[in-house]
Amino acid sequence: MPHAGTESSTLTPNDPEAVPPVRVDEVRVLDGPNLYFARPAIKVILHLPGYLDLKRSEAETLARRLGMRSARPGKRGTALRQRFVMRLIRNVTRRVGTEIGAGRLGVRVRAGQTVEDVVLAFPWVHRTRGRVAGEQFGAVMAGLLDSSRRVDDVIEEVAAVIMDAPDGPGPSVITPTVPVASVTGTNGKTTTTRLMAHMCMTAGLTTAWSSTDGVVVMGETKEEGDFSGPAGARGVLETPGLDIGILETARGGMLLKGMGVTANDVSVVTNVSADHLGLQGIDTLDQLAEVKAIVTTVTKPQGWVVLNGDDPRVWAMRHGIKAKPWAFSLDPASPALWESINAGGRGITVLDGEIVVLSPNGDPDRLVKIVDVPMTLSGLSQNNIANALAGAAAALGLGVPRSAVVEGLRSFAPDPEHNWGRLNTYSLPLQQGGKATVIMDMAHNEAGLEALLDVARGLAAPGGAVRLGLGCAGDRADEAITAMGEIAGHGAEEVVLKIARPYLRGRQPDELLGLFRDGLAKVGVLDVPDYGTELAAFEALVPHALDGDVIALMCHAERTEVDRWIRDHGGKVDDARTIRRKVVAARGEHELEAEIAALWDIDDESARVTAAQDLVDTHPGDPRLVFELAGAKDSMGDEQGAIGLYEQALAGGLREPHRHRAQLQLASSLRVVGRAAEAQALVTGVLEARPHNTAALMLRALVQADLGQERQAVADLIRATLEATTDVDTQSYRRALRAYADELAPASD
Repeated sequence: MPHAGTESSTLTPNDPEAVPPVRVDEVRVLDGPNLYFARPAIKVILHLPGYLDLKRSEAETLARRLGMRSARPGKRGTALRQRFVMRLIRNVTRRVGTEIGAGRLGVRVRAGQTVEDVVLAFPWVHRTRGRVAGEQFGAVMAGLLDSSRRVDDVIEEVAAVIMDAPDGPGPSVITPTVPVASVTGTNGKTTTTRLMAHMCMTAGLTTAWSSTDGVVVMGETKEEGDFSGPAGARGVLETPGLDIGILETARGGMLLKGMGVTANDVSVVTNVSADHLGLQGIDTLDQLAEVKAIVTTVTKPQGWVVLNGDDPRVWAMRHGIKAKPWAFSLDPASPALWESINAGGRGITVLDGEIVVLSPNGDPDRLVKIVDVPMTLSGLSQNNIANALAGAAAALGLGVPRSAVVEGLRSFAPDPEHNWGRLNTYSLPLQQGGKATVIMDMAHNEAGLEALLDVARGLAAPGGAVRLGLGCAGDRADEAITAMGEIAGHGAEEVVLKIARPYLRGRQPDELLGLFRDGLAKVGVLDVPDYGTELAAFEALVPHALDGDVIALMCHAERTEVDRWIRDHGGKVDDARTIRRKVVAARGEHELEAEIAALWDIDDESARVTAAQDLVDTHPGDPRLVFELAGAKDSMGDEQGAIGLYEQALAGGLREPHRHRAQLQLASSLRVVGRAAEAQALVTGVLEARPHNTAALMLRALVQADLGQERQAVADLIRATLEATTDVDTQSYRRALRAYADELAPASD
């Protein structure tokens, strides 16, 4: 059934109980390039049970009446019979076209969702007459089932109705007068569109773009809403003084209305993954890829088609283009890069940590280091690295100066200002002390959720947890929603469910939540709470967060409310340096790891302390650097000076894997200055968390000896050795050794 607000018509029988032999389920006017033609077309969905139920002899007779001498109708109700009907419809459509003076009318016929359904498409010049022609195919197909009527009479009667219809207006699709890029794909469309627009504005070009968030001119939103279809193209291209237009082009607009432009100068396809399957006749990834490929077929011959060389369905689109290919790939050895170059195109990839452009002749053009591209989160977000490659290639293909492309990559950040709702990253102070990282993202399918969780894990401090607010729009397949629950259960330590009511799209909240819970249960995650809003789900996660944790929220409807809450509670948007610090810390490293390593290459202990002090002075409040200064003082015998610094580092939030080391080194220094009881308490605390830490076990023995507990020290060392060793001889004497230990000091348990 057609959606409200679209230009289509639906015809139904007067008797709701009747099952007519022919029914027109939909007539849709496609204004621009579409799945069937590179020009405006009429799409008709025909339901034809009368043809599927014909006896074979009757079907053969009808074929002969239509001049189809070699037709093989097949058995009733079979796919072979459907193919026969498709051929018959093609024949009839061309005869109608000849009768109305359209010459050899272009025809596309496809199988529908059942064997009784057939999709017919043909070009049109005049809207009203084209729509009437589509509606009349019900009459002509029904008339042909009447064996008492002459075929010519049926066709002439229908042709007369079509010819009597008024012409109506012509196509409203726009022929651009400025360079235009069309961006499509399952994930990354909006980010790539915004990045390209940022590069164009960096070059001083008057730029407008459309996306699922609205129509934007030079960074100012002119119209809010989903403008990823023809209305967005019109809003962009009607901008006064426009130099360049960038159009996010979603599947829905192309299927329901066609593209909004007759041609583009550059097209981009980011990827194809499962999303919105089961809607508008698109049930498989291959069918979805065919829809996405529409933007590539109308790219001008002198233009560029930017394709994801790591996605086989996307890379296969090169076979249907007239323009030059430009492959992007995260793998510098990808065959797609060399195929593109050998075909006279270009490639773009990451080589030695840099984004480089590859061309048929010449060395790679090194644009920028990945760590200097903020949108990649210091290389953590593989998806955004791919988007950066695609956006840079497309901008260069549009003629944007190289310097503006490089500067755009350096300055486009994953923050609310540049890329609202896409991996926006914040630092949020916690009431219990420390800070959590918050990531707000529009992740809307399995691939998006996996990417969000990968980034969350990469920003969590060592030992930190990922806490997820899970939800999606209701117009996803049941299997996809269940799969997202399973992915969430695998990837997060805590999950809460949330409802985005504006995005339910006909599905009941309890049904949506139930599917998520089914997926979570598959991986053993049960009793998951749910909340009626995205903000409420987020607020439920915050009290559970500890220092270094990450709260990841799939946020669709309440981005503004969540952003305001974070800021009102002292949270701040992370800049590129903060993100890099978190990424490095998540690996147990420090952003100044090289400088720290250099400290311990200094042989002169006094010079080492001076260098460590310089680092602390340059980066005040950094607990890791304070810890290294303490170690430098400790190594030259200044235990008293080291003790205060160890305590300062621990109080400042020093994280693992350095925190327990600082506790042990502090304990060692306390022991040296005669504070053995304090040292013992510290070591005991470390062993509670790390019972088999050899350094802690040995230090405990030394402290026990200082406290006059020599027998206990020896006993504890024997027991610890028995627990840890795999030596065969020691195992042979296990019972005797345990008895000796008990004789020295009975076990506390």
